[in-house]
Amino acid sequence: MTDGNSVTIRDIDVPFWRIVTIMIKWSVAAIPATFILVLIWVLVGALFAAIFGPHMPMSTPPTP
Repeated sequence: MTDGNSVTIRDIDVPFWRIVTIMIKWSVAAIPATFILVLIWVLVGALFAAIFGPHMPMSTPPTP
C-alpha cells in the first residue's frame, strides 16, 4: 500500500575509518558476550549432567 511518497536511498557516504572503528567496537563487545554464552552452555550442560548423569548405566571394564 503506497501513498505516492516513496523514498529511494541511492548512496550512503560513511568514511572508511568510521567503519573500522565500528568493527573494532563490535569485536571488543563480542568478547564478554562470548564468555557469557559459554557460561550459559556450561550451566546447561551441568544441569543435564545432574539430571541424566546418575541414571546412565555404568560400563565396567571386561575382566580378563
